[in-house]
Amino acid sequence: MAREKKPVHRVQMTDGKRNIIRQLLEEYDIESALDIQEALKDLLGGTIKEMMDTEMDDHLGYSKSERSDNDDYRNGYKLKQINSSYGSMKIDVPEDRKSTFEPQVVKRRQKDISEIDQKIISMYAKGMTTRQISDTINDIYGFEASEGFISDVTDKIIPQIEDWQNRPLSEVYPVLYIDSIHYSVRYNGVIRKLAAYVVLGINLDGRKEVLTIEIVGDESSKYWLSVLNGLKNRGVNDVLLICADGLTGIKEAILTAFPKTEYQRCIVHQVRNTLKYVSDKERKPFATDLKTIYQAPTEEKALEALARVTERWSEKYPNFMRSWSQNWDAISPIFKFSSDVRKVIYTTNAIESLNATYRKLNRQRSVFPSDKALLKALYLSTFEATKKWSMPSVTGVRSTVN
Repeated sequence: MAREKKPVHRVQMTDGKRNIIRQLLEEYDIESALDIQEALKDLLGGTIKEMMDTEMDDHLGYSKSERSDNDDYRNGYKLKQINSSYGSMKIDVPEDRKSTFEPQVVKRRQKDISEIDQKIISMYAKGMTTRQISDTINDIYGFEASEGFISDVTDKIIPQIEDWQNRPLSEVYPVLYIDSIHYSVRYNGVIRKLAAYVVLGINLDGRKEVLTIEIVGDESSKYWLSVLNGLKNRGVNDVLLICADGLTGIKEAILTAFPKTEYQRCIVHQVRNTLKYVSDKERKPFATDLKTIYQAPTEEKALEALARVTERWSEKYPNFMRSWSQNWDAISPIFKFSSDVRKVIYTTNAIESLNATYRKLNRQRSVFPSDKALLKALYLSTFEATKKWSMPSVTGVRSTVN
């Protein structure tokens, strides 16, 4: 996929901003971008000091210019070194004689005030747009964080994504799911639909694990072979079954990368496609009949059920069951597994719960500004979702492999 140019963020100039810039230039000898950062660091330190002085006024009940009979009073400043988004800096922390002052802007033992970056990343993970994040930061902290600044902050996770996409994987996965969600992404001024494919594995302990996220423009057997070979390069040696929904070239790619692996057509998608144009009144009884096929105890019984269901519905829906017969070689592998594993395969709860998290992104954003922005959002959403994964999805997986 071609690399998209990073959008230019235009600064909206106001008279107030011009005055601030003019004062900066007069106060600091600015000749480079580094000088600007040092100036902002100095301004941040001064702002924190002013805010702490105001906090001290509230604590003592009177300001510096006033007199009071209060037996507690100001006792100078203590120098404190902190880390910020602009780097390490020293600030003046006001003290009182009784040492009862507890500053809130920078708390007593706080050494780092760059947590705003984490707040921005957390909001991004929940699917908020850069504009929404900017407005929220302004509401909470009272300053304007430009969309370009927010984009730069979230770009800090790009190395994490690269490390995650290349991390070592387990040698054996009994089941892999490949499923997709489509998103609108802007590319060179044109909005196009891209598919984000998620490869989800069930490991030998029965636990779910997202192996990779792939943003796809064009599918082919060559593309899917590169994805599967990527998994092999990260340590995957054996997969019992790969469950996907008729992806272009996926069957050929599996045969090349993992010759002993079964390809299973997604039962849920197969059922949905069959029922897509069935009348509302007949959808439930039709779905019940379809269950007798994929929940049959053996493949022989399943074929008998397939014949019965086809005969029953052929008069009203003559072509609806044809795909079951045509794709039987990719539907039937399910009958080679234990009932526990089969249930995981045909319900696809594992992948559906993850997709529910990804669909929230579509509700939050109608268009992503770039494929990189989409990848960042998907990566962060993945970690939001996987926080809840504490129990195995299926039991008896290890015995199935053995």
